[in-house]
Formats: sequence, C-alpha cells, structure tokens
Amino acid sequence: MERCRVSQAERAGVRRICYLSGTRADFGLMTATLRAIAADPRLSLQLIVTGMHLSAQYGLTVTEIEQQGFDIAARVPVDQTDASQATMARNVGSMLIGIVNALEALRPDALLLLGDRGEMLAGALAAIHLGIPVVHLHGGERSGTVDEPVRHAISKLAHLHLVATSDARDRLVRMGERGYAVHITGAPGVDGIVALATASRDTLCSEAGFDARQPVALFVYHPVLHEVQTAARDTRAAAQAALDAGCQVMALMPNSDAGNEGVRQVLQDMQTAGRFVVKTHLPRPQFISWMAEADVLLGNSSSGIIEAASFGTPVVNIGSRQHMRERNRNVIDTEAEPAALQHAIAQALAWGRLPSVNVYGDGQAAARIAGHLASFDLSPSLLAKCNAY
Repeated sequence: MERCRVSQAERAGVRRICYLSGTRADFGLMTATLRAIAADPRLSLQLIVTGMHLSAQYGLTVTEIEQQGFDIAARVPVDQTDASQATMARNVGSMLIGIVNALEALRPDALLLLGDRGEMLAGALAAIHLGIPVVHLHGGERSGTVDEPVRHAISKLAHLHLVATSDARDRLVRMGERGYAVHITGAPGVDGIVALATASRDTLCSEAGFDARQPVALFVYHPVLHEVQTAARDTRAAAQAALDAGCQVMALMPNSDAGNEGVRQVLQDMQTAGRFVVKTHLPRPQFISWMAEADVLLGNSSSGIIEAASFGTPVVNIGSRQHMRERNRNVIDTEAEPAALQHAIAQALAWGRLPSVNVYGDGQAAARIAGHLASFDLSPSLLAKCNAY
C-alpha cells in the first residue's frame, strides 16, 4: 500500500504540518485534506491521534487510519472508561500534557485543528506555548451548547483561520481576528463526498436485513454536555418516533461525551432484527453511502447540517447541539418531544430527495487548504497576535 507520509529526510526544507485527530468524525471529514497535504511537495504531514481513536469501546479507529496508509507520528491515550463531565474536563488536561510532549518531539511548522472538541483546545494551548502557529478549520460558526465557546476559544488561540462560509469569516473578523488571516475554503468534509457513496440502497439494506422498498432512517445522536440528564430519554423518544413512522433504523453509537452511556444503553435495548440495527462504527464510505440512500437522517450530528445536503437527504435535527448553525434547506429542526418528532419525520419523508445544493462549499476545500498551508506567512510576527480592536 502506498504510504501517505514521506520521511522527513525526503522532505527536507518543506513545511511540516501536524494534524491532531481525536474522533472517527474529524478524521473522516479531513481525509481528503490530509491526502492533499501528503501529496503536496511543499508540505510534509504528521499525525497525532488521541481520544476515541485509541479506545476499543469506540471501535479502535486508529486501525482504520493505518489501513488507509497514514503513518501516525504520536499517540496520546486518555481515560475513556468514565464518560462523565469531570472526566471530559480532566482529559483536556491529560491531553495537553501528552500533546506538548508530542509536539516538542515533532517540532512541526504548524498545528492544524478542526472544530470544537476538547482535544483541539488542548492542542491549541500546547502549540502556542511552544511557539507553533495554529491553523483552525471551521472557526466562526455558531452551534450553542459548550461547543460554541470552545470553538471560539480555539479561534482566539489560532493564527490562521480557514473557514467554511462567508458568514463564518465575517463573524471571526467581528470577534477581532485579523481579516488577512481569515480565508474561505469551504468545509473539508464536503470534498469527494459524492464519490464516497459507492454502496447502493439494495446492498446496504440487504446487509442490514432491511427491505429496500420501505423507509430507512440513519440515526446519529450524541449527548449534549449540559443536558446529560435527558440524553437517554431524548434518544428513546427519537428512535421510537422513527419506528412509529414505519422506518427501518440504522443507528450509530454516540461519541465519548458525558451522557453517552445512557444513549448507548437505549440503542442496545432497541436493537431488533430487520427494524433497528446498531453499529459501533461505520467506515466513512459506508456511513456516507447510508447518508446518501437513507430517506431521512435523524439526530443532532453536524453531518446532517453540513454534509447531507450534498445528497439532498432530508434531515430532522433534534435539540440544541447544532443551534444557530447555518442551515441548508433540507433541515427540519425539532425538540425531542414525541408529537414534534412524529410531525418532523412525517414532513421529511413527504419531502423525498431534495436538490443537492450545499452552502458549505463546492467540494474543493482540500486544494485551497493545502495552498494556504504552503504559502501563509511564518515569520515571527505571526505569533505576535493581538485583537483587531
């Protein structure tokens, strides 16, 4: 298999770009961009993996990274056994120590971060104390819950911003970020997404034991940090509403955030052959194929907000997790109440497939991101950052 990282000796004199990955989700979104970085003769790719990637409970997805031909420069293990709010906070500290050690050894020219999770915040804190420029993807977006302040905190620690939309750029500039350091690239997760959907509806349904002629719902629901008490109840209400609407449900286990144990237990309890199938992890091509072929995507994942529109898949977005994020026309917002859920699912099924128009980009983000990484100013003045008051 062709490797996706060339040795530093072979790449002497080029920029070393380090990407930090903590979940199956962020790595899937970044795969096309990471390949573009690895293929660019001006750049050399380093990978640090942490979080869910190193846990068997969440599919040990580090193996998937290796199977795709990427070399891993460093691993930063953290405790994934106790999914509590306190553990999430402690893990930021644990990851900070491990990431500092990794970056100190790797000495990249820039650290590339995506989104709003705790591992990304730890990476930004580590990098700025080591004098390493921080490049942030998907800054400037709004989503409510704890994700929003964490995302904005990473933006304030970052030196170069590669954003998905013009609204996100405008918001960062209003927050005091220097306009010349904020560039619109589009969302990296949209790149190559249509080509990834290789499995047909008949094939997917046959493997799951579903009837391809009946409605199919893809269910992806993650706990919200400040709503852990209702996570299990809301999961059950949403899943039951899909079943009551006549859907066959392909459900994906949640991430490692506090409250995930209740969500996991509900999904396990609801498993029924031919009606409700639960997977710990779906490789990205398979997940994207389900997204493309499902009649509705149900839950609160950013994939419903950002990626599903590329297939015109109707989305029923539940609760506060994606609050205030820019919407495509395929999204229906609802609370996790039975009557509201039933109405929203019925509306989504009545819509059918919508036009494939996506505000989050044209699928060319990877090339733009690689270009900015190869050309942005690395002079000492970059690190002397201050707000544009």
